[in-house]
Amino acid sequence: MKTNTKNSDLRLLKDDPWLEPHAEEIENRFQRFQARKEEIENSYGSLKEFASAHKFYGFNYDEKLKGWYYREWAPNAHALYLIGDFNNWDRTSHPLKSIGDGNWEIFLSDAGYQERLTHESKLKVHVVSDMGGMDRIPSYIRRVVQEQDSPNFTGQFWNPEKEFDWSDDKFSLPTDQQPLIYEAHVGMAQETESVGTYSEFVENVLPRIKKLGYNTIQLMAVQEHPYYGSFGYHVSNFFAPTSRFGTPEELKELIKSAHKEGIAVIMDIVHSHAVKNLNEGLNFFDGTEYQYFHSGGKGEHPDWDSKLFDYAKPEVSRFLLSNVRYWLEEFHFDGFRFDGVTSMLYHHHGHAGFNSYDDYFGMGTDVDAITYIQLANELTHEVSPTALTIAEDVSGMPGLCRPVDEGGVGFDFRLGMGIPDFWIKILEEQRDEDWNMWDFWNVMINRRWNEKSVAYAESHDQALVGDKTLAFWLMDKEMYWSMNDESESPIIDRGIALHKMIRMLTASAGGDAYLTFMGNEFGHPEWVDFPREGNGWSYKHARRQWSLADKGFLRYKDLNNFDQGMIELLKEYNVLSDSSIELLNVDNDNKTLIFKRGELVFVFNFHYQNSIPDYKFHVNSEAKFKIVFTSDEKAFGGFDRLDRDAEFFSDKDQKLSIYNINRAVVVYKEV
Repeated sequence: MKTNTKNSDLRLLKDDPWLEPHAEEIENRFQRFQARKEEIENSYGSLKEFASAHKFYGFNYDEKLKGWYYREWAPNAHALYLIGDFNNWDRTSHPLKSIGDGNWEIFLSDAGYQERLTHESKLKVHVVSDMGGMDRIPSYIRRVVQEQDSPNFTGQFWNPEKEFDWSDDKFSLPTDQQPLIYEAHVGMAQETESVGTYSEFVENVLPRIKKLGYNTIQLMAVQEHPYYGSFGYHVSNFFAPTSRFGTPEELKELIKSAHKEGIAVIMDIVHSHAVKNLNEGLNFFDGTEYQYFHSGGKGEHPDWDSKLFDYAKPEVSRFLLSNVRYWLEEFHFDGFRFDGVTSMLYHHHGHAGFNSYDDYFGMGTDVDAITYIQLANELTHEVSPTALTIAEDVSGMPGLCRPVDEGGVGFDFRLGMGIPDFWIKILEEQRDEDWNMWDFWNVMINRRWNEKSVAYAESHDQALVGDKTLAFWLMDKEMYWSMNDESESPIIDRGIALHKMIRMLTASAGGDAYLTFMGNEFGHPEWVDFPREGNGWSYKHARRQWSLADKGFLRYKDLNNFDQGMIELLKEYNVLSDSSIELLNVDNDNKTLIFKRGELVFVFNFHYQNSIPDYKFHVNSEAKFKIVFTSDEKAFGGFDRLDRDAEFFSDKDQKLSIYNINRAVVVYKEV
């Protein structure tokens, strides 16, 4: 049914008067969403039913007829033939018949094929088109494996004897908790120089995440991708969890195990583009470049060497929306981090300054992509009301994280992508003594009002080969020989102290949720570099050296302990659920920044040497305070310069006097 909201009453426009010049466009995007949703409901009954293409296309069992239907959408193909080891790869023996609207099907009865079409049978579809005949992987295939002694992949008929036992149907991330996200890549989550598995992740990494206190895991590289070094972002088979890490059931076991520990699992979903490959992907599937993608230059991503979806085409929208529903229902994911949203929002894919509101609207905006994103968010929350949706967007489009019926695009959170860029820029270009605390503060609070964001101090992109991790920027080669507890190194002391402070400032002031990339919690020293021709196909840097944090004599353990303490503090006081942050003091001479969030007062002293007794600042109350956390604890690699049992009293002028120690964060609570 059509929403009753009147366009003139869109709350987004009421909340932000600066949007008034663009009110018509915001109202139009809401009307386009309403019209498209109403069209879907009239044709399919509901958005959820529209997003059920995976239950029609691909391989689906018919209980009444006792057999398998295989269907494809290939409107410009001349003929399709199912081929595989079940028919000795005969390219003519099993033709699909055209059933109209560009759809093709074949029925394989149990009576005739039960012994030949078995679990793990390998198969493809031979497509005859204007390009000639090509063996392709079915577009809705749910399992793809690499061919032996070949870079190519093939489809696999996946029909395990037993249905997976979930026994976690009631799990959901508590709505009173803000996401504390541990971003992970299963393949490089092991220490050995190899590709890690879902099962190894459960055994070796999940307990670490639980101990650190994170309540959400964000899994990268889930959808199948032919090139491992793409970090999982050049997807070929959208409904197939990558076989590099194990079976679909082992991925389900990972999610089930996380749920048992009270941890949600969200998926890094890629709907912004697709791999060009003909052998593995959707490109030219029916012989045309415009089946799934835009034709010509509009269908080519200028930076990513990949194909761009035509979101205006109903069949493409249905394919992608069905993909959303599939991962939520089949694998019990708890939401998505949508990759490449900036590229989707604009025809220029983000190649703009975004210096004014004018840059977010007009001819540069891809209205069809926005409608698709609105539908995807609407569907996600319809299928799973507590699911999280996070946008990877650097542009800052107004309303991106506001409900659709308020005039927004519907995401729950956006990534605070400016924060990690800021930290790298500061460390690379400025001396400590030149740091400006107002710059620090402004970057932390620079986010749209009433739109939630995920703060993070460093991204996985910054750890890729050619760049450095935050720890490496701070300590560089000194990390190779001075991280022993017994070593005395001013470089390491500085690096340890600032690594902790940067993380705490980001987590406590930078957003409404917090994210770390695996290994960064203990200052993983080296870059990420996947096997490639340039490094001799080595796995040396496509792994995480957990033993660095586990060895009791290395200072990586201090950074790991700090991360655990920081997450515990954020959870105990529910810091990120309080959206109001009160700035109390900015002292650029002493490099001190003080603010209050929720119950806690955070004191950051970034000065390289100034520790100041009887340091006074306003707290806007006359009360007693106690220290509840400090990065200067010995267990965190600090120097224990403060008495944790001391009490502090603000005077009648509501000023609090403390010992303001340098290169440390100290957190106080009114008691």
